[in-house]
Amino acid sequence: MKYNPNEIEAKWQKYWAENQTFAAKNNSEKPKHYVLDMFPYPSGAGLHVGHPLGYIASDVYSRFKRHQGFNVLHPMGYDSFGLPAEQYAIQTGQRPEDTTRVNIDGGVDKEGKQIAGYRKQLDKIGFSFDWAREVRTSNPDYYKHTQWIFIQLFNSWYCRKQGKAFDISELVTVFEESGNALVEAVCDDNVTIFTADEWKSYSDDQKEKILLQYRMTYLAETEVNWCPGLGTV
Repeated sequence: MKYNPNEIEAKWQKYWAENQTFAAKNNSEKPKHYVLDMFPYPSGAGLHVGHPLGYIASDVYSRFKRHQGFNVLHPMGYDSFGLPAEQYAIQTGQRPEDTTRVNIDGGVDKEGKQIAGYRKQLDKIGFSFDWAREVRTSNPDYYKHTQWIFIQLFNSWYCRKQGKAFDISELVTVFEESGNALVEAVCDDNVTIFTADEWKSYSDDQKEKILLQYRMTYLAETEVNWCPGLGTV
């Protein structure tokens, strides 16, 4: 019997979609197994070879674990919020919201080009993703949570002595009462020791710079792989 991939793949991909073959169960007696891929950036008109190269390996592993009797959660999504998507929109003279949607779902862009879309391309390859768990980081319902988490981290400092984080306002109170000499916190290496009186004499700008040395999110300089063409990391 001759193998006809166009017919056979289409048949089974349709079956998988209709029967939710790869959907992970929230309540199952099977042991759980989680396989997470790096989400692609939908900052171009389609997938490149580097995307399926990694996904094939994780997909083979996911299928293997299912055959071993595991309840496998293998989601897919799009890292669609950030500079790469914005830069693509700038280069093509379109709104990031529009280019991101078309690049994911497929359709016709502003220039009249037919875009296949990441989702259709991923489906055509036949990956065993649980699409009910799809994540799009450009979705407000998603990034409102990441922004909330960032705010919690920014407004927190970590106490080594008690082994947990506290609100930054509690650290300010400590500085006002006794300075920072006895503070056991995760902080920068170059923190200057000061007294309570010195803290009170600092300007608001100086105080904020000191607090940045203690916050759980912070500013830092580091080396990155910079792309002059894209204007992004």
